[in-house]
Amino acid sequence: MREIRRAAKRFRTDADGAVTFHSFSYGAHYDADNVGFGPLVAINIERIGPGKGYEQHHHADVEIVTWVLEGELKHEDSTGHRGVVRPGAAQRLSAGTGMQHSEQNASSTEPLVLVQMMLRSAYDGEPEYADAKVDLTTGVLTPVIDVHAAAELFFVRLAAGDTVTVPTSERSLMHVVRGAIALGDTTLTSGDEARRTGEDAYDLSAAEDGGDALIWQLGST
Repeated sequence: MREIRRAAKRFRTDADGAVTFHSFSYGAHYDADNVGFGPLVAINIERIGPGKGYEQHHHADVEIVTWVLEGELKHEDSTGHRGVVRPGAAQRLSAGTGMQHSEQNASSTEPLVLVQMMLRSAYDGEPEYADAKVDLTTGVLTPVIDVHAAAELFFVRLAAGDTVTVPTSERSLMHVVRGAIALGDTTLTSGDEARRTGEDAYDLSAAEDGGDALIWQLGST
């Protein structure tokens, strides 16, 4: 089964200096038919104004993976980690038994755009932090960062003429983060997603001038 979900259909939340576009039910937005996909329960596109962000707040029992598209994210958490995440790097927080963290735009002049993803976690220990620099070579399906869940995350950058094959998985979700990518005869652009369940391997190719995508290969839990 294949489902295409367009960016224009996302839920939207407006806060002080920040706008969030949600792939799944989140916060005040509830759709009983869209609460998750395998262990994946949130894909939030965050647009955060200069000097704005989110103060300390609590998470438990989730994996939180953050991918910065534009700008710089200043992060602090109760495990003692603090720093700045930039494009080309991924951050993972395993909340475990519970943690506090804050997320702020590190710039007082430039906007911040990021994708934040959450999964049901198989980790029940003390909170854990990890980050990874990702190879942005074109035409390659590249692992991003490990998570404590039945899931693997990949990044792909496709330039004109490039095609990659995504291996068979119980579930697969492809989220375009820049440009345009073709799945068969369907073109997906920034913010669009393709969700596939129980299907074979599939090919992605550059549409127009190409683009970037994050791809989750997912189990059932």
